[in-house]
Amino acid sequence: MQDILVSDIAKHLGTEVRLKGWVRNIRHSGKLIFIIFRDGSAEIQAVAFKPELGEESFEEAKRLGIESSIILTGIPKEHQKKAGEYELDVKSIKVIQNAEDYPISKKEHGPDFLLSNRHLWIRSSKQWAILRIRHTVYFAICEYLNDNDFFRFDSPILTPNACEGTTTLFELDYFDEGKAYLSQSGQLYLETGIMSLGRVYDFGPVFRAERSKTRKHLTEFWMMDAEAAFVEHDENMAIQEGLIRHVIRKVLEKCDKELDILERDKDRLKAADAPFKRMSHHEAIEYLRSKGSEIDHGSDLGAADEALLTEGSPVPIFIDRWPKEIKAFYMKRAPENENLVLGSDLIAPEGFGEIIGGSQREDDYELLLSRMKEEKMDLEEYQWFLDLRKYGSVPHSGFGIGLERLVTWMSGTHHIRETIPFPRMIYRIYP
Repeated sequence: MQDILVSDIAKHLGTEVRLKGWVRNIRHSGKLIFIIFRDGSAEIQAVAFKPELGEESFEEAKRLGIESSIILTGIPKEHQKKAGEYELDVKSIKVIQNAEDYPISKKEHGPDFLLSNRHLWIRSSKQWAILRIRHTVYFAICEYLNDNDFFRFDSPILTPNACEGTTTLFELDYFDEGKAYLSQSGQLYLETGIMSLGRVYDFGPVFRAERSKTRKHLTEFWMMDAEAAFVEHDENMAIQEGLIRHVIRKVLEKCDKELDILERDKDRLKAADAPFKRMSHHEAIEYLRSKGSEIDHGSDLGAADEALLTEGSPVPIFIDRWPKEIKAFYMKRAPENENLVLGSDLIAPEGFGEIIGGSQREDDYELLLSRMKEEKMDLEEYQWFLDLRKYGSVPHSGFGIGLERLVTWMSGTHHIRETIPFPRMIYRIYP
């Protein structure tokens, strides 16, 4: 007899097998017990018949609570009424642990209760589906980058300085070296890697001490940052578009069942796998003002602006050539207008907002030095970063993707807190 996963059940029809997992749900009627059984790979209905199971085992099985851990022995067969689905005729049930009074029931629970019980909530069907989509998105990103000559280059989480401004840093004491900070982005360190490997990316947790309570913010999240030597602005956006379209295809290919559980509109995802639109920041502001917005040309885009911009668009939209005042010091200026940067944000459709930020980086030593002086940055702290422009500088570009933002869009999830196993927000660090 073979131990198998539920996901492989179709390969073992008519053969006695053993399944190990948990009780999703259970009901009994007369001499029959129906168990919705899950093992992490998939779910199956297991049917136990009293004469087959025996009186003692049948009565023990009737007392099983939701999320009890069990081992089932039985014979898989095709479902009598549902084409393409299977059942297990149970021959024996071994109870590992009978879970009584499982806290999360079928009734509606508030978000605070569910977040306080996140360690249990992740077992639910919808959370299972979201986390499986997260897994697929993660590996699809890595697959695309690996296939396009990018090398994994891990940047440090503990850093001596800021990447995205000092107001959102988590600070800590670092032995006798003074203050250190949790990384906001691996970008600056990644730029060192391109001088060695040509194209590099990292993928790991980053931290923002932003006091934001919106449904799109976490204080700890996972970011993929990529940098590439000899890649300029337009090619940078082409790489981003290719990556996102690859992710869409992989999610549709590998997560069909998960998307069904989440009632995700798959046609909308399919429609997004088409050439992306592009608008300059100026064009975007003009469009928003034509729609009744009072936004001005020097402004960043808020969530409402992003939603309005993509309203009716089946594909994401690149917004590029931003005013220099609202973008980072390291972004290269547009050749036609020194007041604009060669930077872009990619805005997802359906109101899911920004999913990528990227730019061509300033590669001129003197220009970068002058901007850092204007920003009153500690030049000694950033000397290593300036050295990159002194010794073999080349045109280069990069971008960053927030994993949870992308999973939120792919899965159609309303709140980003459900797209990471244990969300960290300004009002929550438990469990």
